[in-house]
Amino acid sequence: MNKTKQVLKYIGLDFFGSAIAWAIFYFYRKTRLELEHITVQSVLEDSNFVKGILGIAMLWIFMYSLLGNYRKIYRKSRLVEFGKTILQHIVGVLIIFFVFLLDDQINEYEKFYSSILVYFSIHTIVVFTFRFILLTYTNRKVHRKEIGYPTLLIGNKESAVELYLKMENLHRSAGNKFIGFICPEEGATPQSTDRILNYQKHIGDVKDLGKIIEKYAIEEVIIATEEHEQGNVSRILEKLEDEKVLVKVLPTMYDILTGSVKMTSLFSIPLLNIHFEYLPVWQSILKRVLDIIISIAVLIVLSPMYIITAILVKLSSSGPIFYLQERIGLNGKPFKIIKFRSMYVDAEKFGPQLSADSDPRITPWGRIMRKYRIDEFPQFYNVLIGDMSMVGPRPERQFYIDQLIEKAPYYKQIHRVKPGITSWGMVKFGYAENIDEMLERLKFDLIYIENLSLLSDFKVLVYTVVIVLQGRGK
Repeated sequence: MNKTKQVLKYIGLDFFGSAIAWAIFYFYRKTRLELEHITVQSVLEDSNFVKGILGIAMLWIFMYSLLGNYRKIYRKSRLVEFGKTILQHIVGVLIIFFVFLLDDQINEYEKFYSSILVYFSIHTIVVFTFRFILLTYTNRKVHRKEIGYPTLLIGNKESAVELYLKMENLHRSAGNKFIGFICPEEGATPQSTDRILNYQKHIGDVKDLGKIIEKYAIEEVIIATEEHEQGNVSRILEKLEDEKVLVKVLPTMYDILTGSVKMTSLFSIPLLNIHFEYLPVWQSILKRVLDIIISIAVLIVLSPMYIITAILVKLSSSGPIFYLQERIGLNGKPFKIIKFRSMYVDAEKFGPQLSADSDPRITPWGRIMRKYRIDEFPQFYNVLIGDMSMVGPRPERQFYIDQLIEKAPYYKQIHRVKPGITSWGMVKFGYAENIDEMLERLKFDLIYIENLSLLSDFKVLVYTVVIVLQGRGK
């Protein structure tokens, strides 16, 4: 299964379709709207025509890439792809018209708007026709088991056996090529009476999950455990978080009744899809772009405030203006967070300590800065260089992370996203003075992560601005 070849096919057909659509629209615009008499030769000699075809086609490829069209290339539904194509083309066509064609020679707005509809229709019909042909051809190869995804089955009891047999006996294959199975509990081995041994081989221990995935080039992991083994599922999912595999879980009746199981195909087995990517590709890219733009704007516009604050920090006590401290960021990677120094020098000479409202280590000016969170403003530099985001769980030191993980192993979920200058936990709870308060704040940050979106980021930013202006920084 050559993914690169399939992606190149998809890109090639999108490029070819976009070029054809633009060529057809070009003829339509010149003959019907601008009422020009043109020939094929005159069009081919027009440099704008050639530039337009290449430029517009490349623009569409860039947009499709940005929106994640070329990911999971073998797992596309024609119906879902049609809906995505419609939405993408609405946005793309509007961008092309209002950025590149707004000063066109068409003087009547009625014709201008009708030309938008014509180009949208032509582009959608041509591009999706090519996509439909490729997807139909690919899906048929998947259904006939000519293409398969190396799949690992986690489970060795009756649930795993029943799931395996159902998937193998599907009228239309879902594309799963089972490599083998492992038991859901660490150190466990299958018993000779386990029926699964009649169909699949045991290929390792769950504690070596990462190595097994790498060795067999696993693309999909299906967890099929018994009711009494459900406690193992969360531990397995923790191990799979950093693996680039599709994860599916055999649902319980509770999952079905609560609507967690979504129907993706009329012919497939109902499984619960586990998503470790919290934001769609386009939202992740847009979030980063906004981080960069806003950080640059803040650093420039508020530069007078930075200068004044720096002077006041220097006057309030001896020592450096900025305070650098190692924190743990995305995927557990350490980085240096930068703040205006709000404490006296050597405030932690006896080891790491969390601050309190009446902490004598805080300088008089530091107390004011903390109230309005001015000490955090240098972190826009951390955001600019990519260590942080504007919104995300507050980063902690490894010293406290180790203590938090002992009480709440799920704390590691925090490192699935970039840390932020502000967070839902900071808005709802504020600064923590001890481990228990950190755990209270953690609840809000986990809720934020599970509901991550650009809209939720916007809400957190609005509430943060209100808190800062009111001086309610805890």
